[in-house]
Amino acid sequence: MTEHICGECGVHQEIIDKVSNVMPDEAALYDCAELLKVFGDSTRIRIIFVLSRSEMCVCDIAKLLNMTQSAISHQLRVLKQARLVTARRDGKTIFYSLCDDHVKTIFYHAMEHVME
Repeated sequence: MTEHICGECGVHQEIIDKVSNVMPDEAALYDCAELLKVFGDSTRIRIIFVLSRSEMCVCDIAKLLNMTQSAISHQLRVLKQARLVTARRDGKTIFYSLCDDHVKTIFYHAMEHVME
């Protein structure tokens, strides 16, 4: 495929129209970028990984990742605000899990891409 420098070829209006008709609005694209930023932290990715395998409490996540409960709680708060993680109470213990399969799918696709 040959790359064309602007001016060498005319605008491909059919292609522009086709893409323009399905282009999300700026607010949706901004929200998508913000969501992907949440995935841009290795600690949060580690938490997403462990929660993709099992529901866990802060103590268990902290022990598994060799981090403080405070650090894990902070990152879980970010993940909850982004609607990636949900919590449920069982007595005095709060268990965290991924909100839905979309989160798992995004994570697994990203891992698949980097493992190629």
